[in-house]
Amino acid sequence: MPRGSAALMSVENPLEVAAKDRLIVALDFSDMDEALKLVDRLDGTVSFFKVGYELFLSVGWPVIEKLHDKGLEVFLDLKMDDVEATIENSVRSIADRKLAHFLTVHGTGATAKAARRGKTGSDLKILQITLLTSLDGTDLHDLMLVGVGDRYKFESESDYVKWRAGQSLENGCDGLIASGQNAKMLRDTFPDKEFVLVCPGIRPKEDASDDHKRPCTPRDAIRDGADYIVVGRPIRNADDPNAKAERIIEEIQAGLDDR
Repeated sequence: MPRGSAALMSVENPLEVAAKDRLIVALDFSDMDEALKLVDRLDGTVSFFKVGYELFLSVGWPVIEKLHDKGLEVFLDLKMDDVEATIENSVRSIADRKLAHFLTVHGTGATAKAARRGKTGSDLKILQITLLTSLDGTDLHDLMLVGVGDRYKFESESDYVKWRAGQSLENGCDGLIASGQNAKMLRDTFPDKEFVLVCPGIRPKEDASDDHKRPCTPRDAIRDGADYIVVGRPIRNADDPNAKAERIIEEIQAGLDDR
């Protein structure tokens, strides 16, 4: 059985997923050998890895095939957004390969519907982004989305995130990408809906937030309802990545104990 197989149970049995399988490590590299070096250093500790734009555009499917051959789970973070036909056909192509477990889309409710059609009959989970953790209320105000007055659609960042989440779930997404700061709000807003909640922008207290404007600690995100957390630079740049990952997994377990 693949090491990451327990990670497949999040929607049906969320509390049965072990703490170690809730950590997704971002492979933020442009070189496959460098990415796989980190994977090897985390062998036996981390079972789930995220492949985003940088690595996928540089290397393509071979790195995902390597991860799959090692029995690891893959989160393909492409933030797909295009016309419906392109989304549907592209998602179908990804689903047919049976190499990725999570796939991100952006866009509208129509994007979510098209992705849902494309994944039909597969185990691929479609996760839609509510609001990037590199953005906050100030950015939404600049985009004329959040503010006081008739010219704005939403009064607050939270209102916008809830609206985006509702749109995603109503149109067939399996889950959401959201800041850990929004985890409790989303669980409280949609208590009767089963969905996977993945929180990026996770930073232990001792680490810099980097370009994440809405970071959250591993313990707080899991306590408040995250199924999985995504961590990149704090692990990648650590002197001992495996020890760092183990400390984060301890925080995840503490968050589970706090629930």
